[in-house]
Amino acid sequence: MGRGKFRIYLGAAPGVGKTYAMLSEAHRRVERGTDCVVAFVEHHHRPRTEVMLHGLETVPRKEITYRDTVFTEMDVDAVLARRPAVALVDELAHTNVPGSRNAKRWQDVEELLVAGIDVISTVNIQHLESLGDVVEAITGVRQRETVPDEVVRRADQIELVDMSPQALRRRMAHGNVYKPDKVDAALSNYFRPGNLTALRELALLWTADRVDEYLKEYRTEHRVSKIWGSRERIVVGLTGGPEGRTLIRRAVRLAEKGAGGEVLAVYISRSDGLTAASPKELALQRTLVEDLGGTFHHVVGDDIPAGLLDFARGVNATQIVLGVSRRRTWQYAFGPGVSATVARESGPDLDVHIVTHDEAAKGRGLPATGRTRLGRSRTLWGWAVGLAGPVLLTLLLSNALPGVGLANDVLLFLALTVAAALLGGLKPALASAAVGSLLLNWYFTPPVHELTIADPRNIVALVIFVGVAIAVASVVDVAARRTHQAARLRAEAETLSFLAGSVLRGETGLDALLERLRETFSMESVALLERGDDTEPWTCVAAVGPRVIGRPEDADVDMPVGDHLALALNGRVLPAEDRRVLGAFAAQAAVVLDRQRLVDQAEEGRRLAEGNRIRTSLLAAVSHDLRTPLAGIKASVSSLRADDVEWSDEDRTELLANIEDGADRLDHLVGNLLDMSRLETGTVTAVIRETDLDEVVPMALLGVPDDSVHLDIPETLPMVAVDRGLLERAVANIVENAVKYSPPGEPVLVAASALARRVELRVVDRGPGVPDEAKDRIFGAFQRYGDAPRGEGVGLGLAVARGFLESMGGTVTAEDTPGGGLTMVLALRTADNPPPQPPEHAQDDRA
Repeated sequence: MGRGKFRIYLGAAPGVGKTYAMLSEAHRRVERGTDCVVAFVEHHHRPRTEVMLHGLETVPRKEITYRDTVFTEMDVDAVLARRPAVALVDELAHTNVPGSRNAKRWQDVEELLVAGIDVISTVNIQHLESLGDVVEAITGVRQRETVPDEVVRRADQIELVDMSPQALRRRMAHGNVYKPDKVDAALSNYFRPGNLTALRELALLWTADRVDEYLKEYRTEHRVSKIWGSRERIVVGLTGGPEGRTLIRRAVRLAEKGAGGEVLAVYISRSDGLTAASPKELALQRTLVEDLGGTFHHVVGDDIPAGLLDFARGVNATQIVLGVSRRRTWQYAFGPGVSATVARESGPDLDVHIVTHDEAAKGRGLPATGRTRLGRSRTLWGWAVGLAGPVLLTLLLSNALPGVGLANDVLLFLALTVAAALLGGLKPALASAAVGSLLLNWYFTPPVHELTIADPRNIVALVIFVGVAIAVASVVDVAARRTHQAARLRAEAETLSFLAGSVLRGETGLDALLERLRETFSMESVALLERGDDTEPWTCVAAVGPRVIGRPEDADVDMPVGDHLALALNGRVLPAEDRRVLGAFAAQAAVVLDRQRLVDQAEEGRRLAEGNRIRTSLLAAVSHDLRTPLAGIKASVSSLRADDVEWSDEDRTELLANIEDGADRLDHLVGNLLDMSRLETGTVTAVIRETDLDEVVPMALLGVPDDSVHLDIPETLPMVAVDRGLLERAVANIVENAVKYSPPGEPVLVAASALARRVELRVVDRGPGVPDEAKDRIFGAFQRYGDAPRGEGVGLGLAVARGFLESMGGTVTAEDTPGGGLTMVLALRTADNPPPQPPEHAQDDRA
């Protein structure tokens, strides 16, 4: 049984018609004879959507009771038992009611797909997890119900359902999305033209990225190497030099000229040891390109122009941005340079921009640190001069300049040997000296054309010639060796300095450290492995790269860090001289790992300390505040049970009232303790629904005397998105606190008003008030301001109220009442634009 096919209708904004499009597709499939059922579709009383449900088989929903309210969710078991060919599941990002089979609806869909059932679903762009911060910045609303991007990306088909902002606003004005009484508020808040345009752009760009992935897969499968300029994609070639930042900014400006442009910065390093670039400069350039919205890539390759072109064609780039070479003029004798080579070989489908910069023609920074000390091209030139030069000089002296004298001949051959030494080092110079001495003996030393030397003075001249050649070549070789060592030491020093600086700066990113290690040594992957003892298997603590090694013995390079920690590198074998820097990286990785664990332990210790404080306060509350009402109940019950006293009806009624009052106080105290425990453990789940304040607030006032509160809630207020039970408890705690501190005869005012996209509920008392420095502290657990009498509570009422309100996306703050007293301001989100919270059955974003 194969996995089912997954199709998603992605909405650019709420109300564009995702559900309608899904149901239309279902009708088309039913007409073709496909077994298609409605597993869960929410029409929100929209007439046109309701009509589309006619003629489609619907699987009954499952009823779940939560907090004395019955909700309906998709019955996964019923759908699996029915086993249709296609199931329609609306609202992919929906959070199920607690007690459901899965926490999220996309997990329900995953079960259907695994069972081989094709699924068609819907989701809005604002519910993608990666876009949460962007959507909040645009609309001012934080989306609580999200779906991981990977779930949507794995869909076999994604179809964008789009509509222009003007058309969507007209549709809303005609009453096709919301009820008439909600249209004005919606149009003036969430559905403003600017919001809708921004959401539409997000949807188009995200879908374009998904289409780009399909295009890459197609090009790979069909081996298409020719660039298709379907989208501006600009590759920036970096050398690790300071000009890289200029190139990145220039490429970003080029990308901004066209919509949807993308910038990819790539650094190509050789595969022969420490990279020649400064690790610090590369890190700065990586940060810059990522801050500007691009991506950074590290590629290993010995032929830099070919590697750059292969990378550009592999990502289907349309442009390459390179800097003018930093080489000096004389260095062009060894080749045209990377920029010129890339421009020549790019072909007609890839534009190359050569950008000038301040570092042009100033020479390279760090010398290359490869195994060939003088460079490959320089060594080849040295051998050419050392071997071919003496032959060409012999032909020149024999034919064009005969008879210049042996001394001059020796000096010319010596100059040629010195040139070979300067270019290629010791071995080419020795070869030049050997070939030159033989040619001098054969052609220019009497007797000629013989390997004998008649004049002893000529023997001295040849010996001096060979000695000088060897001496010069040795000096050049030592200088090259010292230059190579200096370059390596400089690269090592910069790397170690950067590591030390990261310690001082307190950087604790283990993945970032391993990524820097991978780039420094040009490796494919790096992993930090750990095990408890010598008998346990290795586990991967952190890793970067495509192919991670699971055991040190399987790695190309391994570096132990203590007894049970090791670095495993995959890609190539490092020379012994590189292991010193590798050891520094390993020690730093161990330090970062220990630091991360110490931070976690400190946080755990903080939580334990906070828990101990809560428990200590709870014990104090139990020892006194809970015993006070218990003592009153005990005394009243003992009095009623006494056989030697005859109580009148009035006395009996009073004692029973005392018992009831003590029991109510106990219930209130225990309820607050339990609520605070739920808040501390994070188990409070708000069930958000559209609610009128005038339905909730009066219920919260049942616990206070009728004449102690004056209520002023206009009927014209917009509905709020809240959990009715949590809001009732929060308001009750705040009002009871206000009544407790209000002077006799001064009722507490509870008034509400609409402001922008929220509703404010103000609880105003005329009590003693609270100083500014204590206004935030009074919301802490077990806090009681002033000389509040013991037995009147444990100081949890306001803490519980704030926790409940924040769980619903609301806030509560304390202000001074003009003329004296304290005003509690409860800010609640309107239902026109609520943050989705579990479970939500009437969300604005569903079409």
